[in-house]
Amino acid sequence: MPSVPHQIDGPVAVIGDVHGQTEKLRQIIGQLARLPDVQRRWIVFIGDLVDRGPDPAGTVQVFFDLLKQHGRVTWVCGNHELAMMGALKLLPSPEHIDYVSRWVHNYDTRSTFESWGAPFGDLDALKQAIPEHQRTVMADLPWAVEHPEFLFVHAGMDRNLPFETQLRILRQRDYSLTHPPWLYSKDFILLGAPIEAPVPLVIGHVPVPRVQSALGMIMTDTGAGASGELSCVLLPEGTVLQSQPEIRQRGFSMDGAAPGPPPRPPQFNKPWWKVW
Repeated sequence: MPSVPHQIDGPVAVIGDVHGQTEKLRQIIGQLARLPDVQRRWIVFIGDLVDRGPDPAGTVQVFFDLLKQHGRVTWVCGNHELAMMGALKLLPSPEHIDYVSRWVHNYDTRSTFESWGAPFGDLDALKQAIPEHQRTVMADLPWAVEHPEFLFVHAGMDRNLPFETQLRILRQRDYSLTHPPWLYSKDFILLGAPIEAPVPLVIGHVPVPRVQSALGMIMTDTGAGASGELSCVLLPEGTVLQSQPEIRQRGFSMDGAAPGPPPRPPQFNKPWWKVW
């Protein structure tokens, strides 16, 4: 059983790939706090909270603050969390998967080490710096979060494999796979959801210029980890919030072809939304 909820219902606010952009995340949380139905709305992080941006540790702390104060919060495993936990030897993965080299040297991890106060590349120091309860949760994240009207999965699903077969694998989380495609593939966004998928897939992973829906998918990663804004989609309404409100995208089209993604540049008693 995953460490955070993997089956939810009701209204949702899904937040795209944060990648250590804690200030952008706080802007989104501030907007969510003003929603009239916020107390019953689930907040779903689509994965990749760590690496790239300036403050991965702070971003992770925001998640845990929300979990404590709001409760209706969950986190879909992204490829960055999977690789990080694998590098820290916190996953039941076979020895032939070299998460250490993959993650430390290829995932823009310097800010992750620095934000937790660990020397770059010192995995033992990083592991000790991350609070145990955070490590426990991050090492056991669901690969998909199910909802009666949506399926939240970091990179999407293979259009050419049966939906139910893939969902069963996502529920079981096969850690013997070197690159689980539902967390890693950059092709799924171009091909679309399985034809027989009963609900739209809500995905992140590949940055798009704006939140949009195409081929049975809702795409939420608008490049916050690089130079873009962080986006949050309210479902089922289809309203889009962005971390810079003056350029807020107010909605998205439910039709259209899949996009050509742009290249990615190299304890307290406050209300739950006051995570700073």
